Amino acid sequence: MERKRWECSALPKGWKREEVTRKSGLSAGKSDVYYFSPTGKKFRSKPQLARYLGNSMDLSSFDFRTGKMLMSKLNKNRQRLRYDNNTQTKGKPDLNTSLPVRQTASIFKQPVTKVTNHPSNKVKTDPQKAIDQPRQLFWEKKLSGLNAFDIAEELVKTMELPKGLQGVGPGCTDKTLLSAIASALHTSTAPITGQLSAAVEKNPGVWLNTSQPLCKAFIVTDEDIRKQEELVYSVRKRLEEALMADMLAHVEEASNEGDVLKEDANGDDDADAV
Repeated sequence: MERKRWECSALPKGWKREEVTRKSGLSAGKSDVYYFSPTGKKFRSKPQLARYLGNSMDLSSFDFRTGKMLMSKLNKNRQRLRYDNNTQTKGKPDLNTSLPVRQTASIFKQPVTKVTNHPSNKVKTDPQKAIDQPRQLFWEKKLSGLNAFDIAEELVKTMELPKGLQGVGPGCTDKTLLSAIASALHTSTAPITGQLSAAVEKNPGVWLNTSQPLCKAFIVTDEDIRKQEELVYSVRKRLEEALMADMLAHVEEASNEGDVLKEDANGDDDADAV
């Protein structure tokens, strides 16, 4: 293993960052990052580092992998803090996490319940009608342009959809179709079948079923299920091999550190004897 250690300018004075590059095994070429306090205590993860420093330092913008403060996250935290201060003066913030679906008012006649103070009158309501409100057509297109980023602020690649899934509607791209299917799986309890009507391709504004995603009708065959099972098995096998190689690398590293400590102790004993 190749070890490199240097001062970490993002942390208080005396803290050091060590990068260990693996030379053997399935994980050869990959590196592990550790931090050492001024007293020599070793930290393997950001949560350990945060628990040790406590409230003495804000690590929300600290990137454990690179040892630097991410300016974009720092600016976001400042904007969020400024926003929280403004919302505290204006009132409670909106904590609604539902998807950006416009709930349009219905143009059809709705039953009206008359409420009076007379004790013999009974109020009858239909909770299902209050919940199932009409949706705006092609509302999934509002999700276009939204991208996912990992902790290093790198763009996460969009997954590839099967060739059997084809979008319908004006300007329906693969990203829009993926967002529509993911939203339908998240918000609906009904089976996802796609648009069953053949006339939706000619006039989607009239025949579109808003409870289904913007894709043509599709069927999941036994062959599709078998291929997916093989893919999941292959990914789990690679994950098992990677975890095993990582465990062996940590065991080898601990053994090497123990040998170094023994050599240092023997050297100290020889010096004392002289």
